Formats: sequence, C-alpha cells, structure tokens
Amino acid sequence: MPELDLVHRHNQVMPEWMALYYNEPLELVSGKGRRVEGGDGRTYLDFFGGLLATMIGHDIPEIVDAIKSQADRILHSSTLYLIRQQIELAEKIAAKAPVDDPRVFFVNSGSEAVETAFLLTTAATGSNQVLALRGAYHGRSFGTVATTGIRAWAPTSLSPLQVTYTHSGYKYRSPFRHLDDQAFTVACADELRTMIETSTSGPVACYIAEPVQGAGGFANPPQGFFRAMKAVLDEYSIPFVSDEVQSGWGRTGRSYFGIEYYGVRPQAITFAKGLANGLSIGGVVAEADLMNCLSANSISTAGGNPIAMAAGNAVLDLIESQDLQQNADAVGGYLLESLRKLAEDHPLVGEVRGAGLMVGVELVVPGTREPCPAAASAVMEEARRLGVLIGKGGLYGNVLRVTPPMTVTAGEAEEALEVICSSITAVEHRMQR
Repeated sequence: MPELDLVHRHNQVMPEWMALYYNEPLELVSGKGRRVEGGDGRTYLDFFGGLLATMIGHDIPEIVDAIKSQADRILHSSTLYLIRQQIELAEKIAAKAPVDDPRVFFVNSGSEAVETAFLLTTAATGSNQVLALRGAYHGRSFGTVATTGIRAWAPTSLSPLQVTYTHSGYKYRSPFRHLDDQAFTVACADELRTMIETSTSGPVACYIAEPVQGAGGFANPPQGFFRAMKAVLDEYSIPFVSDEVQSGWGRTGRSYFGIEYYGVRPQAITFAKGLANGLSIGGVVAEADLMNCLSANSISTAGGNPIAMAAGNAVLDLIESQDLQQNADAVGGYLLESLRKLAEDHPLVGEVRGAGLMVGVELVVPGTREPCPAAASAVMEEARRLGVLIGKGGLYGNVLRVTPPMTVTAGEAEEALEVICSSITAVEHRMQR
C-alpha cells in the first residue's frame, strides 16, 4: 500500500518525537471547501483544519488567486525593502487590534511570534521574569517551551526565562472549581497577586495568556476572569500579552480577537496560523512604545514575505465580506449546544467547552473525573472510519478538538455531530464489555 510505504519512509528520516495521528497515518492529498481527499482514496470532512491553520477552508478561489497573482510578480525581497502587501495587511490588523497606538511586525510562525513578544517585553522591562498560565501552550522553540504549562509539550527544563505559572480559567480541574464564576475569578486574582509578591523580584517582563487555551483543551475562563487579572497586573505595571495564534480573526465568534470578549486591552497580541490559511505566517501587534523599545537592529528575512502577505490580505477580506465571524458564532454555538446535550447521555464526556469554532470535548473514565486519553484516541479513530477528521489535546491528551474552518455550513456541522455522537457511543460500548 502506498501509505504504508510513505509511513516507512517517514520513519526513516523524521524524528521519533514528530507524532502522527491515527494507527494508520493519513496523507492529505487535496481539498476543497471543508472536505479533503486522503492518500487512501477516501474523502473526509475536515473538522480540524490543519491544526486550526486552514481557517477559511481548502482551495478557496480568492486566496488561491491572490497567491498566484503575487507569485507571478515576485516571491521574496526581505523587510529591508518596502513590501506593499505587508503594509496593507499591517494596516488592516492595526485598525482592528484592541491595542493602543499599534505597530505590527511579521514573522513566520506562532512560536516566532511569541519569541518576538518575549524579546520586546524583556528588553522594555530589563527583566526575564514571565507569568504564564497553567495548561498554556505557546510554541515549540526554546523560549516558548519555557512558558508552556503542559508537561507533555515541555521537553526541557532549561530556559532563558524565569517563569511563574498562575491559575488559568480551566475550572473543571481547578482546586477552586467548587466556586461560582465570580468567586472563582476573585480567588484566581488573589493567587496571582500572591504569586507576584512571593515568586518574582522587581519588574516582571509580561503576563502571557491564551484567551481560549488551544493545546490545553479549549479552557474557556469566566467572562470577568482576564479583566480581574489585568487589574492586578496594572498594580505592578506588568504588560499583558494575548496569545491569539489560535483565537484570532473572529474564530471564537464573540469577538474579532479573543481577548476583546473579556474587556481587556493588552499591550501586545501575537498571531499566526489561520491568518494566511495555512501558509507560514506570524506576527506581533504591540503598543508603539513597546514595539519600538529595541536598541539594536532587527529585521526578518522571510517574515512579511509577499506570498504570505497576499494570502493574509485575502483571508481578512473574506472574513469581512462573508461575515465569517458571525458564521463562527452561529455554527459554533450550535456545535457547543448539541455536544452539551450529547454529554447528558454519555458518561464518557466529562465536559464540553469552548467558544465559536474552538470546541473541546473532555473524555473521562465514566463516573469519575479521571482523564481517559485512550478513549480520545479511539473516538478519533472511529470518527475517521466514519469520514470525519477531528483533533485532540488537553493536559492529559483526553480532549477532542472540534475546529472546522470558519466557512463551515450548518449542514456540515450536523453531519459531523452525527459522526461524533456515533463514535462516542461506539467507544463507550467497547469500554463496557
């Protein structure tokens, strides 16, 4: 079989830690809309979207045409030259970002975007101390791994930063889970102040948070959570960095950038993934004083390259012209409501949470809160057998991640829900044997 040969070749040249989904790994060879064709000859409904990067869908004419048009002119120049597409995209981002007097810098990935935010905040404050959230994931590079609060994604304890992990909005496994949302938020804010007083010294470079945790399993804090954290941070003049690599551009439905829902204006926002619909892209939008604080030269050879910028402009234009934020809100709300109803009849499901088209389904040993990662893998396999691709994540790898492109239709959501329900039911029955 061709795919078995491809797996063998992959294993001969790729690192062992570069994981592949499924017992029989899958190659995606083409796609259109929300559907992809696999190397196995089957067609699948894509409800993972290339790890949330294929944000608009596959083979979208406006995006493909923008890329081709730019490729016909020039592929690369570097930031040492004016790049029209880069300036136009920066203008669009600056106009939307909830950041005072914004400046934009483009890089090539989410990891590099967060590294840039750390460079800016550590340089501005003269401190290498960072406050991060438990359950956070900020990337795979040296500095970002240091602020990743998931053991499974932290391969080294070495770090250029001194990191203190604070409470996140993940109530399901929090020691404060018995409290209502307001009391929970107060308790977390009190703990943040205590951590600053006991675990830091002098200026702190920044507090970094995902408005909806991605790899952490789509933890979705109470609405007042980040506003309360920001009030504490302001007491100590600690900059707030919102990591919007997964939650930006209206995917959460309720706001264009995820942090806006919480009524917070951060000092910096990092972005990447879906902005170029799968092409390599990343960046930071930050307050001018923070962005301009560097005292040495800094450029980007490939960041802001014309091809990715052309794709980014096309993506943002489509989100605006097709009102895809509203679609994410409507279809995402339907997915959340339907999956929560499903959970009532399935003890395998501990919690359903998320916002817009960032939906997490946490699977547990029935009758307990004990994580069940084996069930998550089994449900993914069963869903693939039935023609739907979803992802997984969470602190223990037990959370299904349902993240279709923002162009997803109500009919496709219904189709995916039927498959997810059937898959959970089938896995539950196997566990009861």
